[in-house]
Parts: sequence; C-alpha cells; structure tokens
Amino acid sequence: MQRRNFKRSIYILPNLFTSMNLFCGYYSIMASIQFKFLEAAIAILIAAVFDLLDGKIARATHTTSKFGMEYDSLADLISFGLAPALLIFLWALQTTGRYGWSAALLFTVCGALRLARFNTNTSSGPDFEGLPIPAAAAMNVSLVLFFHRLEIDPEPYKSAILVLMWILSFCMVSSFPYKSLKKVSFFKSLKFNRLVGLILVFIFTATEPYILLFIVFLSYVLSGPVSSLLYPHAPKGEEERYIDEEL
Repeated sequence: MQRRNFKRSIYILPNLFTSMNLFCGYYSIMASIQFKFLEAAIAILIAAVFDLLDGKIARATHTTSKFGMEYDSLADLISFGLAPALLIFLWALQTTGRYGWSAALLFTVCGALRLARFNTNTSSGPDFEGLPIPAAAAMNVSLVLFFHRLEIDPEPYKSAILVLMWILSFCMVSSFPYKSLKKVSFFKSLKFNRLVGLILVFIFTATEPYILLFIVFLSYVLSGPVSSLLYPHAPKGEEERYIDEEL
C-alpha cells in the first residue's frame, strides 16, 4: 500500500513544476501591470526554467500523461504568450495605440496557434517547425533586460519593437526550421576546445548576463530564416511529440 501511494504521489511532481511555471507567468502579468518591468521579465525567465524541468522530471519518473501535456500547453500560453505580450505593450508600445495592442494580441494568438499545431503533430524529427513559443517570449524578455542593462529608453525605438513583435508572431506560425535543444546532454564527452568555449560562455554570462541572453536568443530567432535561405530544398524535420516543453 505504501509503495502504491508513493507511485501515485510521484505524478504530482511534473504537474507541480508546471504549476510553478503558471505561477511565474501570473506573477509577471501582475508585475507588468504595476510597471515593474524588470521583475516581470525575470519571472518569465524563471517560468522557462520550470517549463524545461517539468518534462524532464516526467520522463525521468515515467509519469508522462495526456493531462500533463495539455496542462503544460495552457500554462505556456499564459507564461510565454500573454505575459510577454502584456510586458512589451506596457513597457514600450502603449503610446502606439491600436498598433501596440494589436501587435500584442497577434503575438498571443500566434503563440496559441503554435502550441495547437505542435500538440496535434505526431511526426518526429530533429527540428521544430516554426519558432517555439518559449523562445519567442525569451526574445521579448531579453530585449527588456538588454535595454535595462544599457539604460536605454525604449520610447525612441517603439517602431522597431513593434516590427519585432510582428516578426516573432510570423516566425511562430511559419515553417522555418529551428533546432530542438531538448536532446542536449551535459553528460557526454566534450572536446577540449569546446570545453574552453563553454567555460568562456559561463564567464561572460556571470559578467554580462542580460547582454548574453539578448545575443543568444536573437541568434536563435534568426537561425530559422537563415537556415531556410541557405538550405531551401533541405527536408524539414518535424517536431517531436510534445510531452514536456518546447525549449
């Protein structure tokens, strides 16, 4: 009886991490409403960490389920669809009027479409089709952190930020191939020069985390269109069945 109860209770773990993901998304929305944009941005990044962990825990404990997949998608829509859209709107696009709120709405809708397409895709492959919604949210968040670090006023750049929202929305529903990072392992052998490069990345992260995050996520966003231009006839991999997270 004790073993059976433990086996049932372990199913709580992945859903608990998904709930923490949802909590961070909700906290980000509340912080944005109070114009605490730095806190709102960091909350979305923390949500991404929980989103990464819930699937890994589900696989490690053999507790994956249809319920967990659907719950995770709903949480992702709040944390990586609505929360970053509201953050960018209140941070930089509020003075643009209908252009601003329509761009935020478009981002949220395309994020929902991206998740729906992913959940109904049963094929597998090494790539994602379209920009994953956590990556799109992380691009918005890294932009806020980048401007904060350099003490840049977003008002003069609101037109560029508006265009960025449109581009991210398009990338999410596009067929651009994006590499999946879910199979990256830290327990495999590594060449010496790559180890040195990884150490340098860690050092730079500790020194200028906001700038590095912006560079990393901007590079990832651009990788999809660049791959399509360089390899237009290459076969595009489809997404793996979603049981955890997209990033």
